[in-house]
Amino acid sequence: MEMKKVAAITMARNDEFFLNRWIDYYGNQLGEENLFIYLDGEDQPIPQHAQKCHVIHQKRVAEHVVKAEKRRLSFLSTVAAKLLDEYDMVIGVDADEFLVVDPACNKTLAEYLSTVKCKSSLSGLGMDVGQNLNLEKTLDPNQLFLCQREYAYLSSRYTKPSVICKPLVWGSGFHRIKGHNFKIDSNLYLFHFGSVDYEMIQQRFQDKDRMATGREKHIQKRAKTISMITKKKALSGDSWLTFSRFIQSYIRPVYAWNKPSMGPWKLVVKIPERFKKVL
Repeated sequence: MEMKKVAAITMARNDEFFLNRWIDYYGNQLGEENLFIYLDGEDQPIPQHAQKCHVIHQKRVAEHVVKAEKRRLSFLSTVAAKLLDEYDMVIGVDADEFLVVDPACNKTLAEYLSTVKCKSSLSGLGMDVGQNLNLEKTLDPNQLFLCQREYAYLSSRYTKPSVICKPLVWGSGFHRIKGHNFKIDSNLYLFHFGSVDYEMIQQRFQDKDRMATGREKHIQKRAKTISMITKKKALSGDSWLTFSRFIQSYIRPVYAWNKPSMGPWKLVVKIPERFKKVL
């Protein structure tokens, strides 16, 4: 098998906790030298785990979240287009998002992506991981996430076109690609950990940068994920993952034909045991 060259890019501010995890994971999957991290502000410290990564400081522009996201993703789309002169594929994700190959495939992310056909982009099934307040303790930062968290909301919001193989333009938050449809790969999952811990969410409300740029509603959505996971009965079995992938492939919100949707279904699932040692 001929290995494809795969790069991963992200941009973050005040997010060193997730950035170090991001580097550890994608560095192991793709090689640290293939990671490109853009820090939003010259005041941002270089992540402790960066080492061989490409870390680039960008001048901070304090804007409302809507305008800031459009600018951020326009910039990252341009970066990705340039990287595609050297790489076969580019993965674009936020610092708290991890694109994972089903462990049943027994392949690294780079190995798996080297086997798939990609005309324009690929998506993983969105897994919004949250804390069940009735069953799970405060997150231990020294332990794997999925050894401490067992539940996820099957959110179409996180079924993102994270992998591109030709120059394209991502919409805000990597949630869509402008002018293009998406394809949900049968073995890829996008794990989002922004709702992984209730105390962490409360701390984000104290972040003056986030509050000043209108991110309060965004953080409140994460608290709602925790509430849903705590209150709803979790479904077990891979059949629900297959069902959700099917629904999201064929249902679209009326306001955006190139975004997935779960329609009326709000499903919480127990994450299969085979993922526990991945992250």
